[in-house]
Amino acid sequence: MKRYLDNLPPTVSAELHDDICVAFLNRPEKRNAVDLSMIRGLKQLLAHLDGSPVKGVVIAGRGDHFCAGLDLNELREYDAEEGMRHSLSHHEAFRAIQYAPVPVICVLHGATIGAGLEIASAAHLRVAERSTYYGLPEGQRGIFLGGGGSVRISRLVGVSRVTDMMMTGRTYTAEEGYQFGISQYLVEPGEGLGRAIEVARRAAANSSLSNFAMIQALPRIMEMGPDEGLFTEALMTGVAQSSREAKKRLADFIEKRAAKVLRS
Repeated sequence: MKRYLDNLPPTVSAELHDDICVAFLNRPEKRNAVDLSMIRGLKQLLAHLDGSPVKGVVIAGRGDHFCAGLDLNELREYDAEEGMRHSLSHHEAFRAIQYAPVPVICVLHGATIGAGLEIASAAHLRVAERSTYYGLPEGQRGIFLGGGGSVRISRLVGVSRVTDMMMTGRTYTAEEGYQFGISQYLVEPGEGLGRAIEVARRAAANSSLSNFAMIQALPRIMEMGPDEGLFTEALMTGVAQSSREAKKRLADFIEKRAAKVLRS
């Protein structure tokens, strides 16, 4: 394990675990509330991945919480234009997570609220410890989701649940979030980071072109009509299976040099 990217702002830190980068939201005294410095740090980290040896990213939070939401001090005096530009800066950073060149896994624990849940929803997979709880208290704060949550979180749990969370302040437990599809893995306290690194390594072992197709094509296909989606799927199938790596992997399986799928 070694430090990665020394020039990141102090609100984000990163370290290498072999070829997996673990990035930490690093404002534990503020329950990792998201400010513009953190947004810049995430964008800087993700921009550095192109051409790097990193094959997977894990995003975690320092301290007792993943992220308790937006740093509301930044919004106090904003007018409409400033508020919109603030939101767009979050969109840019979280889009970089969604369309990162490598798999991105979030480790959730404690408060995963507002902007924290928006960060998590942009990742490709999520590991939640049982201490995790989810909330969208925007209605009580007089604001609205601004980091893409109205789109991404609604796709994860449905518009009705997002409306309920925002309108009434309802929170969900880690177990409920797992049932609803917020997280794909549910683990005991303290086990999240290890499991997330394991998941990232497993994903990184795939063909790089297959991972590219999953990251870049799947969310776009979801937005298309059935005919367009199926045609795009066929295009990606042709591209993926034509690669030299795919041909070797297929040959290894057919000639029984590769492991079969087993129940995990």
